[in-house]
Amino acid sequence: MSRGLTFLFAVAGGVAVGNLYWAQPLLDFIAEDLHTSTAAAGWLITATQIGYAAGILLIVPLGDVRDRRRLIPVMLLCSAVALVLCALAPSFAVFLVAITLLGVTTVSGQLLTPLAGDLADDDNRGRVVGTVVSGLLTGILASRTISGLVAEYAGWRTIFAAAAVAAVLFAVLLYRAIPPVAPKAHMAYPALIASVGSVIRRERTVRWTLVLGATGFGVFTMFWTALTFLLSAPPFDYPVSVIGLFGLAGLAGAIAAQRAGGLHDRGWSVPATGVAWALALSAFVVAAFAGHSVALVLVAIVLLDIAIQAVNLLNQSRMFAVSSEARSRLNTAFVTSNFIGGAFGSAAASVLWSVGEWKAVSIAGMALCAFALAVWAAGRRGPLLVAPAPPR
Repeated sequence: MSRGLTFLFAVAGGVAVGNLYWAQPLLDFIAEDLHTSTAAAGWLITATQIGYAAGILLIVPLGDVRDRRRLIPVMLLCSAVALVLCALAPSFAVFLVAITLLGVTTVSGQLLTPLAGDLADDDNRGRVVGTVVSGLLTGILASRTISGLVAEYAGWRTIFAAAAVAAVLFAVLLYRAIPPVAPKAHMAYPALIASVGSVIRRERTVRWTLVLGATGFGVFTMFWTALTFLLSAPPFDYPVSVIGLFGLAGLAGAIAAQRAGGLHDRGWSVPATGVAWALALSAFVVAAFAGHSVALVLVAIVLLDIAIQAVNLLNQSRMFAVSSEARSRLNTAFVTSNFIGGAFGSAAASVLWSVGEWKAVSIAGMALCAFALAVWAAGRRGPLLVAPAPPR
């Protein structure tokens, strides 16, 4: 896993995962052009996420039983077809179907991450996976900003057309760059899907890590959902274009994810996870006092993004250490668990805001971080963990 190949994986993964977020800042443009309401356009985001969840569950496990040198480019080409359908959609109904298919096929990043873990050697696996994950995070953060800028000057359909061209380009580059890798297992498709649950039941480390992962992603989405409410209300009253710029502060999390991989390689995965959760707790303490201060909001964003992205990378690296033959299935369990936690976090943000606004969200965040620290402490004392040996 050379530095060049690692960089290619990171950029390709970031471009691929951006497909999930192109439409988010464009709902007003899309609704007006396709003659529907903004409320109806909001279902586009839900449809994309549902499609993505289906793709994670039904396609990503194939990474353990298929040649990924072929599978990943094929999925990129499928997403390119879905992107072209989005760009050409003549009606809202067609666009809704197309963006759902886009969610299903946008799984290349989650196939590239375990492949990077397979190709890396033991002493550098955390660093390599961290670099790829940081690429995915950068794609998530940058996609909204890029989408809004392109749509402002060239129309909303242009971003989907450009993304289709990029998907084809990276399909070709990856097919040429990925070395032949023999499948890790041989089994029928129904048994493959069932084995995702089997590895969860069999490995205590996996269950422990999934709890921490779901809690972390739930905290993360709860914070960012409520932050939109906070910044759009008095005393801030920021427009959507300004609120979107706050996401750029989250780039610190992408940098943290890359650095956290080195901690895993040194055998410090477990203590570093505890430190990251303590940092997340401190972020919500700062957030509790940030209701009238944009400076404190930015501090809370940076602290929380560094903490949660570090937790995410350390969790994922620890999962990959459980089994070299089932990394794609382990990644399926990990991403699905995070997705469920994120869904609960988004729902909790709305409920908490209606009860006590930003203060209630901050207190709930502190409580969830304290819960995660308790889970971490309990697991740290038991024979639950798989951690790499320090490099020779």
